[in-house]
Amino acid sequence: MHSIKPTFRATLLSLLLLFFCQSVMAHPHSWIDTKTKILGNSTTIDGFKMEWTFDRMTTAYLFDGEDMSPQHQQKTLQDIAGSVIDNMRPSHDFTYLDKGSQSFTYQDVTDAKLKTVKGKAILSFTLLLDKPYSFHGEKLVLRIFDPSYYVDMSWHSADEIQFSSALKPYCSHSLVEPHPSAAQVNKAMSIPVDATPDTQLGKVFTQTLNFSCLNEK
Repeated sequence: MHSIKPTFRATLLSLLLLFFCQSVMAHPHSWIDTKTKILGNSTTIDGFKMEWTFDRMTTAYLFDGEDMSPQHQQKTLQDIAGSVIDNMRPSHDFTYLDKGSQSFTYQDVTDAKLKTVKGKAILSFTLLLDKPYSFHGEKLVLRIFDPSYYVDMSWHSADEIQFSSALKPYCSHSLVEPHPSAAQVNKAMSIPVDATPDTQLGKVFTQTLNFSCLNEK
């Protein structure tokens, strides 16, 4: 098992898996609290502004071996932020927006920032759709999850999801909690950490944000 320091070139999933490879805990092995602002205007949805807060143990691992001295801290934080974003890209940025069978894609992230507050790392970034989506009242579904469920990602409540001021008058939303079956829970609990990840498992355990926007003018 190769080292990920100091280049931090493993995927976020691999990073977390390496950290907890000796753990006897069941999945997940890391926790991220999410906040999301849906961006747009009176006719289109443009993307999302994200703020993801890592738990303290994962935060400690993110910074293990990194130069966090005052004169280098900002560069270190920026380097880590960029690496995390780059390495999530192949996994659809852990952010899945769908309209029926249609899945939306995103532009590259250019504004990722990482900071620490009370011992927790907070990653913020803007995820813009490849093309703004002109809404007409259709149901859209947003899920944020690690496909293999090594990372638990969740909104604490529907209040953690907001619409931009220009978009808010036209939109409504509801947050649906996951309801995995007993068999799915048992499967998640029994998968060894060195097993090939099940890339459909995360979807089973993730929250679902249903929302729609309509301009009646």
